[in-house]
Amino acid sequence: MTSYIGFLRGINVGGKNKIKMADLRAMLEEMNLMNVKTYIQSGNLLFESDQTEEDLSQQIEEQIKKTFDLTVPVILRTAKEVEEIRDCCPFSKEQLSKAEASSAGESLYVALLSEYPSEEAIKTLSSFTFEKEDFHVHGRDVYLLFYDSIRNAKITTKLNKVDSKATVRNWKTINKLLDMST
Repeated sequence: MTSYIGFLRGINVGGKNKIKMADLRAMLEEMNLMNVKTYIQSGNLLFESDQTEEDLSQQIEEQIKKTFDLTVPVILRTAKEVEEIRDCCPFSKEQLSKAEASSAGESLYVALLSEYPSEEAIKTLSSFTFEKEDFHVHGRDVYLLFYDSIRNAKITTKLNKVDSKATVRNWKTINKLLDMST
Protein backbone atom coordinates (compact mmCIF):
# COMPACT_ATOMS: atom_id res chain seq x y z
CA MET A 1 0.00 0.00 0.00
CA THR A 2 1.21 3.47 -0.85
CA SER A 3 0.41 6.41 1.43
CA TYR A 4 -0.85 9.35 -0.62
CA ILE A 5 -1.45 12.97 0.22
CA GLY A 6 -3.92 14.71 -2.04
CA PHE A 7 -4.49 18.39 -2.72
CA LEU A 8 -7.74 19.59 -4.25
CA ARG A 9 -7.62 22.90 -6.03
CA GLY A 10 -10.08 25.66 -5.32
CA ILE A 11 -12.65 24.07 -3.02
CA ASN A 12 -14.37 25.88 -0.16
CA VAL A 13 -12.75 29.18 -1.15
CA GLY A 14 -14.88 32.30 -1.07
CA GLY A 15 -18.08 30.28 -0.82
CA LYS A 16 -17.41 28.48 -4.12
CA ASN A 17 -17.00 24.78 -4.90
CA LYS A 18 -18.33 23.73 -1.50
CA ILE A 19 -17.60 20.19 -0.41
CA LYS A 20 -18.04 19.00 3.16
CA MET A 21 -15.02 17.03 4.29
CA ALA A 22 -17.22 14.30 5.80
CA ASP A 23 -18.87 13.85 2.38
CA LEU A 24 -15.49 13.82 0.66
CA ARG A 25 -14.18 11.17 3.07
CA ALA A 26 -17.28 9.05 2.48
CA MET A 27 -16.82 9.35 -1.29
CA LEU A 28 -13.18 8.28 -1.06
CA GLU A 29 -14.05 5.33 1.17
CA GLU A 30 -16.70 4.25 -1.35
CA MET A 31 -13.86 4.22 -3.89
CA ASN A 32 -12.16 1.59 -1.68
CA LEU A 33 -9.35 3.88 -0.60
CA MET A 34 -8.00 2.97 2.83
CA ASN A 35 -7.34 4.99 6.00
CA VAL A 36 -8.96 8.11 4.55
CA LYS A 37 -8.45 11.38 6.44
CA THR A 38 -8.94 15.03 5.58
CA TYR A 39 -7.31 18.12 7.00
CA ILE A 40 -9.03 21.51 7.17
CA GLN A 41 -11.68 22.59 4.68
CA SER A 42 -9.39 23.46 1.76
CA GLY A 43 -9.23 19.97 0.32
CA ASN A 44 -6.28 18.13 1.82
CA LEU A 45 -6.55 14.34 1.75
CA LEU A 46 -4.63 11.42 3.17
CA PHE A 47 -5.28 7.84 2.15
CA GLU A 48 -3.66 4.55 1.14
CA SER A 49 -4.02 2.68 -2.12
CA ASP A 50 -2.27 0.17 -4.37
CA GLN A 51 -3.22 2.15 -7.47
CA THR A 52 -0.94 4.51 -9.36
CA GLU A 53 -0.95 8.25 -8.82
CA GLU A 54 -2.11 8.95 -12.37
CA ASP A 55 -5.03 6.53 -12.17
CA LEU A 56 -6.06 7.79 -8.73
CA SER A 57 -5.99 11.48 -9.69
CA GLN A 58 -8.21 10.85 -12.66
CA GLN A 59 -10.60 8.59 -10.73
CA ILE A 60 -10.95 11.05 -7.84
CA GLU A 61 -11.56 13.96 -10.23
CA GLU A 62 -14.22 11.92 -12.06
CA GLN A 63 -15.87 10.84 -8.80
CA ILE A 64 -15.95 14.45 -7.50
CA LYS A 65 -17.66 15.46 -10.75
CA LYS A 66 -20.16 12.63 -10.43
CA THR A 67 -20.82 13.09 -6.69
CA PHE A 68 -20.66 16.88 -6.26
CA ASP A 69 -21.06 18.12 -9.86
CA LEU A 70 -17.77 20.03 -9.57
CA THR A 71 -14.71 20.04 -11.79
CA VAL A 72 -11.84 20.00 -9.30
CA PRO A 73 -8.20 19.31 -10.16
CA VAL A 74 -6.61 16.75 -7.83
CA ILE A 75 -2.84 16.74 -7.28
CA LEU A 76 -1.38 13.68 -5.56
CA ARG A 77 1.98 13.05 -3.96
CA THR A 78 3.17 10.06 -2.00
CA ALA A 79 3.96 10.71 1.65
CA LYS A 80 7.61 10.12 0.73
CA GLU A 81 7.42 12.83 -1.94
CA VAL A 82 5.93 15.28 0.57
CA GLU A 83 8.75 14.40 2.97
CA GLU A 84 11.19 15.25 0.15
CA ILE A 85 9.39 18.57 -0.36
CA ARG A 86 9.98 19.38 3.29
CA ASP A 87 13.59 18.22 3.24
CA CYS A 88 14.53 20.05 0.02
CA CYS A 89 13.44 23.58 0.92
CA PRO A 90 15.88 25.75 -1.06
CA PHE A 91 15.64 28.87 1.10
CA SER A 92 18.19 29.60 3.79
CA LYS A 93 17.28 30.23 7.42
CA GLU A 94 18.23 33.86 6.87
CA GLN A 95 15.88 34.20 3.89
CA LEU A 96 13.06 32.56 5.84
CA SER A 97 13.63 34.78 8.88
CA LYS A 98 13.68 37.92 6.76
CA ALA A 99 10.48 36.92 4.95
CA GLU A 100 8.71 36.02 8.19
CA ALA A 101 9.69 39.36 9.73
CA SER A 102 8.28 41.37 6.81
CA SER A 103 5.36 39.23 5.64
CA ALA A 104 1.77 40.04 6.51
CA GLY A 105 1.04 36.37 7.19
CA GLU A 106 2.54 33.08 6.07
CA SER A 107 5.67 33.53 4.03
CA LEU A 108 6.62 30.03 2.79
CA TYR A 109 4.41 28.09 0.38
CA VAL A 110 4.68 25.26 -2.12
CA ALA A 111 2.88 25.16 -5.46
CA LEU A 112 2.18 21.55 -6.40
CA LEU A 113 2.10 20.97 -10.15
CA SER A 114 0.22 18.16 -11.86
CA GLU A 115 3.23 17.25 -14.00
CA TYR A 116 6.84 18.15 -14.54
CA PRO A 117 7.06 21.55 -16.20
CA SER A 118 8.72 21.74 -19.59
CA GLU A 119 12.14 23.34 -19.91
CA GLU A 120 10.46 26.18 -21.80
CA ALA A 121 7.98 26.74 -18.97
CA ILE A 122 10.80 26.80 -16.41
CA LYS A 123 12.75 29.26 -18.57
CA THR A 124 9.70 31.50 -18.94
CA LEU A 125 8.97 31.43 -15.22
CA SER A 126 12.63 32.02 -14.36
CA SER A 127 12.72 35.07 -16.63
CA PHE A 128 10.42 36.93 -14.24
CA THR A 129 11.65 38.80 -11.21
CA PHE A 130 9.25 39.91 -8.57
CA GLU A 131 9.85 42.43 -5.85
CA LYS A 132 9.13 40.88 -2.43
CA GLU A 133 8.80 37.39 -3.93
CA ASP A 134 11.23 34.56 -4.52
CA PHE A 135 10.69 31.10 -5.97
CA HIS A 136 12.54 27.94 -6.83
CA VAL A 137 11.37 25.16 -9.18
CA HIS A 138 12.21 21.68 -7.95
CA GLY A 139 10.74 18.86 -10.01
CA ARG A 140 6.93 19.11 -9.92
CA ASP A 141 6.99 21.61 -7.08
CA VAL A 142 7.63 25.32 -6.86
CA TYR A 143 8.79 26.74 -3.54
CA LEU A 144 7.44 30.25 -2.98
CA LEU A 145 8.78 32.79 -0.50
CA PHE A 146 6.85 36.00 0.10
CA TYR A 147 8.27 39.05 1.82
CA ASP A 148 4.84 40.68 1.83
CA SER A 149 1.71 38.55 1.36
CA ILE A 150 0.54 35.84 -1.01
CA ARG A 151 -2.52 38.04 -1.59
CA ASN A 152 -0.31 40.59 -3.34
CA ALA A 153 1.80 38.02 -5.17
CA LYS A 154 2.36 38.27 -8.88
CA ILE A 155 4.01 34.89 -9.38
CA THR A 156 0.80 32.99 -8.68
CA THR A 157 -0.73 34.22 -11.95
CA LYS A 158 2.41 33.09 -13.80
CA LEU A 159 2.19 29.63 -12.19
CA ASN A 160 -1.30 29.16 -13.62
CA LYS A 161 0.22 29.55 -17.09
CA VAL A 162 2.79 26.84 -16.32
CA ASP A 163 0.13 24.45 -14.98
CA SER A 164 -3.55 25.36 -14.80
CA LYS A 165 -4.11 22.57 -12.26
CA ALA A 166 -1.42 23.82 -9.85
CA THR A 167 -2.50 24.32 -6.27
CA VAL A 168 -0.68 26.11 -3.46
CA ARG A 169 -0.33 25.18 0.22
CA ASN A 170 1.47 26.97 3.03
CA TRP A 171 4.39 25.35 4.80
CA LYS A 172 2.43 24.68 7.99
CA THR A 173 -0.14 22.68 6.03
CA ILE A 174 2.57 20.68 4.25
CA ASN A 175 4.15 19.81 7.60
CA LYS A 176 0.83 18.98 9.27
CA LEU A 177 -0.14 16.63 6.43
CA LEU A 178 3.23 14.93 6.67
CA ASP A 179 2.80 14.52 10.44
CA MET A 180 -0.67 13.05 9.89
CA SER A 181 0.67 10.57 7.33
CA THR A 182 2.99 8.85 9.81
